Amino acid sequence: MDQTLKITNVLSDPTRFSIYQYVSRIHREVTVQEIAEYFKIHANVARLHLSKLEDVKMLVSHTQKTGKGGRPSRTYQLSQEVVSLQFPYRDYQRLAEMCLETLVEFGEQGQVVLNKIGLKYGRELAGNYMVQLGKKVDELSTKQKLSCVETIAQNQGLSPELAFNEEERKATFSIYNCTFKELIQDYSDALCPLHHALIQGIFQYFFGDITIQEEHLMTKPECDTCQYKTVLTY
Repeated sequence: MDQTLKITNVLSDPTRFSIYQYVSRIHREVTVQEIAEYFKIHANVARLHLSKLEDVKMLVSHTQKTGKGGRPSRTYQLSQEVVSLQFPYRDYQRLAEMCLETLVEFGEQGQVVLNKIGLKYGRELAGNYMVQLGKKVDELSTKQKLSCVETIAQNQGLSPELAFNEEERKATFSIYNCTFKELIQDYSDALCPLHHALIQGIFQYFFGDITIQEEHLMTKPECDTCQYKTVLTY
């Protein structure tokens, strides 16, 4: 309960919450000075906000020597720990583990079902977002469609980054956060294809029957992102 109260207190400050969102979007470490300049606040205030986010394990910090002597600088980045608030308590992770274990027991047939669900869910996510937006797909330009894809992925906590080569019609989609991280170590063979199918479902809603090619996954030690590429239809 004490930790819950600490978290709610930390996130109740609008500036502090905005700082956390900023750090989660840029996919790199930040300094106190950067936060102070971006949010137009005093460096001491920025340091206080970052420290409070670190206290509840939403951020972690590292010291870096400047090479110029004096006090080492401190950088902050997203923590890999999950912070969860539930009233009353629900153990959805355990439920997910049980469902995954059940499907994995069915072997290839279970994977086919998982991929089908991922594709369906991706399309539904995109469709629901367009309903909220109050627009139709054929009213959007390619860049607007890609912006929708990125926003949907952001809303799912994927920390996405999307690049588009307009001349070649090639899109590169990178994910910096795996929302299945707590399960991926034991179930990567099932979850990575599921996630791939979900992303393909989102893209197909906007661009038709296209194929998303997997470039690399963050399950490999040398990779810090999952990255996919595709060629977009008109």
